[in-house]
Amino acid sequence: MEFSLKQLFKKNWLAIVTTAITVAVLVYFLVTTDGINAFLSVASDLKVSWIVLMFVAVFANWALEGTALHYITRRIYPDWPLKNSIVIGMVGLLYGALTPFSSGGQPMQVYFMKKMGADPGKAAAVITVKTMVYQVVMVIFAVVMVVWKLPFFQQQNISNFWFITLIGLAANLLFISAVFFFSFHQKLTSRIVTALINLLHKMHLCKNPEKRKESILGAFRMYFESTRLVGRSVSMYLVVGIMQMAQIFVTCIVPYCIYRSFGFHGASLMNMVAAQSFVTMVSAFVPLPGASGGAEGSFYIYFNMFFQKNTLVPAIFIWRIMTYYLTIFVGCFFAVFGKRIPCRTLRENPKLAKVQLQSPDDIPFSE
Repeated sequence: MEFSLKQLFKKNWLAIVTTAITVAVLVYFLVTTDGINAFLSVASDLKVSWIVLMFVAVFANWALEGTALHYITRRIYPDWPLKNSIVIGMVGLLYGALTPFSSGGQPMQVYFMKKMGADPGKAAAVITVKTMVYQVVMVIFAVVMVVWKLPFFQQQNISNFWFITLIGLAANLLFISAVFFFSFHQKLTSRIVTALINLLHKMHLCKNPEKRKESILGAFRMYFESTRLVGRSVSMYLVVGIMQMAQIFVTCIVPYCIYRSFGFHGASLMNMVAAQSFVTMVSAFVPLPGASGGAEGSFYIYFNMFFQKNTLVPAIFIWRIMTYYLTIFVGCFFAVFGKRIPCRTLRENPKLAKVQLQSPDDIPFSE
C-alpha cells in the first residue's frame, strides 16, 4: 500500500500540490471571513433554475473549447474525430489550471494529439493558432468592456485594480500587435527585438541576450509558421473567433448566475460580465496554478458592489468550484480517457499535406 501511494504521488504530484494550495486558499477565505456559516445560511435558499443554468454555462465553455479546436484541426485532418477534440480541449483546460500562468496546457495538448496520430509539428500549429485566436478575441472583448463600462467602474473604489487591469490589457495588446507586425515585417522585427535586447543588456537588465532574442523571435516564428500551415482562410478565423467570443461570454455569466441564484435582481448582467473579464485580466498576473489567491482576491474586489457582505464569500466559494475545481475533476477523467484512445493513421488535407514547419534557421528574416 505504501509503495502504491508513493507511485500515485510521483505520477500526480503536480495535480495534488496544486489542488492542495488552491483548497488551502479557499478554506482560508471561508474561515477568516466566517464564510462557512454564511454559505450554510444561503445554501438552503438557492434558486435551482439558476444553478442549472450555471452548469449549462460551464458545460458550454468546455464544449466550445473542444469545438473551436476541432474546427481548426479538420483543416489539416478532415477525418479527425470530434471526441478527440473534446478530449484535447479538456486536457488543455486541466493542465492550464494545474500550472502557473496556464503554461502547461498547450504542451500537453500537443502531446495528446501526437498520441492520437497527429504529426507533432502540425499539432503544435493547431494549438498555436487556437491560442492566438483566443488571445485576440479576449483582448477585443476586454477592450469593449473597458470602453463601455468605464464610467460605471470609475464610480467604484477600485482604482488600484483598474491600473493592474489596464496594464494587463496593454501587455496583451502589445504582444498581439508584435505578432501581426512580425508576420508582415520579419526582418524589421528582428532588428527591433535585437536592439531592445541589446539595450536591456547594456542596462544590466537582461542576461544572455542572444538566448533571450532567439526565444522571443522563436515564438514569433511559431505563430507565423502555424498560420501558414493551418491556412489563412478568413472564414475559418471568423468562425473560430465567434466560438471563442461565445466561450468567453458563457464563462463570464457564471457570477451572474450565482448572483441570481441567491435571489438578487438589481445588478446589470453586462456590468457583471465586465467585472468577470477584469478578474480574468488581473488573475493573469498571479504566478501560481489557478491564480490561487489572486483569483479570489480580485473577485472579492470587483464583485463586492454586487453581493451583500454576508453572501460575497459564499459566491467566491461557488464560483471557484464551478470554474476551477470542477474543471480539474472532470478534466482528469478526460485525460485518462484520452490516454486510452488508440493511435490511428490520419488522412491529411491534400492542399496542406506537403506543407511542413520550417526550421527557424530556414526562415529568411534574420539579419
